[in-house]
Amino acid sequence: MFQVEVNEKREVHPGRLLCCITIGAAIWLSPTPEGLEEKAWQCFAVFAATIVALLIKPMPMGPSVLCGLVVLAAGNVLGETSKESLAAALSGYGDTTTWLVVAAFLLGSAMVRSGLGRRIALGLAVLLGRTVLGLAYAIAAAEFVLGTMIPSNTARGGGVMAPIVNSLSHALGSRADHQPRRAGEYLCLCGAHLNLVAAATFLTGMAANPLIAKETGIDFDWGTWLLGSIVPALVSFLVLPLFLLKLAPPELTDAGDARKQARSALDEMGPWTRTEKTMLGVFVLMVGLWASKPLHGLHTTTVALTGVGILLVAGAEKWKDMKGNAAAWDALIWLGGLISMADALRDLGFISWFAEAMKDEVVGMDPLAALLALVLVYFYSMYGFSMLTGHIKAMVAAFFLVAVGAGAPPMLTVALLAYFSNLCGCLTNYSTGPVVIYFGLGYVESARWFRIGFLVSLLHIAIWLGVGLPWWKFLGWW
Repeated sequence: MFQVEVNEKREVHPGRLLCCITIGAAIWLSPTPEGLEEKAWQCFAVFAATIVALLIKPMPMGPSVLCGLVVLAAGNVLGETSKESLAAALSGYGDTTTWLVVAAFLLGSAMVRSGLGRRIALGLAVLLGRTVLGLAYAIAAAEFVLGTMIPSNTARGGGVMAPIVNSLSHALGSRADHQPRRAGEYLCLCGAHLNLVAAATFLTGMAANPLIAKETGIDFDWGTWLLGSIVPALVSFLVLPLFLLKLAPPELTDAGDARKQARSALDEMGPWTRTEKTMLGVFVLMVGLWASKPLHGLHTTTVALTGVGILLVAGAEKWKDMKGNAAAWDALIWLGGLISMADALRDLGFISWFAEAMKDEVVGMDPLAALLALVLVYFYSMYGFSMLTGHIKAMVAAFFLVAVGAGAPPMLTVALLAYFSNLCGCLTNYSTGPVVIYFGLGYVESARWFRIGFLVSLLHIAIWLGVGLPWWKFLGWW
């Protein structure tokens, strides 16, 4: 396990970069395994080096992925000619999943700028915040509501919720350096872990969620995702604040001061603005279209881009702000490149070769038992990753093929991989953007975060298997 350090003064770390290059070169130059084409092995070498780069961060994600694409294109790994290889390397930038994620970042930033997300969160704090436990349920309700409107867990958790949670903690006399366990520790843990539950609840709850369908080839659209998640998610939203209350009980129970501050902040916002009303209308329209896809057939990405277009035409969002959204356009570079690599690994036969090799480990097992064993390995392998996206890209496709090859039902397999891809972020303090931000507030010590995170992981597994499996059986997914 490791903690990734951020160096603001120097974006490129030569030592870490050399490590990634060495790993990629060692794999590239090693003998090609039997039954695998040389180009498939070379593509894996570049992919492995890129994934390591995403973990140890020798430079930002975009340049790391771009360098990998350049190697693949220049080495004619993806085609017979340089032009064919380059076209394959750039194919991910035209993928619908790439543009869904870009739209998610644009919509999430628009929601934050409009103030609508903050108004909803403060309103729920006023409504439910009579006690510290009530504030925790206000956080849960806000995450659930905003999960439909802010299609990025970092924008939702880090941009909207974390500052509000920190402010409410201060109002209760709890700061990182003064009585953190009075209320701040508990509220901070609730904020981080409930954010991950919301990310698992909606296809657009976390920016990389659409990759699940892309990696598995299953049409797991917005409505299908929510249909499968809604029952175990609601149980999680209800139980998790109570569970954390036992693990990190706040010294204070009455939250009247925080409720007063939330009401004051809400009053300062004044009446609803035209931008907020437009934003709310657009997101209601989008959620309605996503949920009713069987009726109209519009692709999930088409709906998201339609929402972006309406905001621009209605004047609720300025193009200057959208084109200045560094996170969105950075995601375009790294995600498009990763999709190109993943497609290449599949097309060149590496994924199927790896899955065949892995099948030997589950031969003779009951299909359901094999699936559960695989998804538990997948869940706890998150200890070695510092980003949910990297975890998904590195492992989902292979684990899906191995499980299905062992006889596991495809829909059940993709459901478990999809939901666990978010919930596994509970394990560490470096798993995803919002978790890093909440941990960075300083209320919870690192060792305590790990201990509580492991216990929360057991709760997630108990709920999503104990409640989820019967629900998915009822849906006919297995």
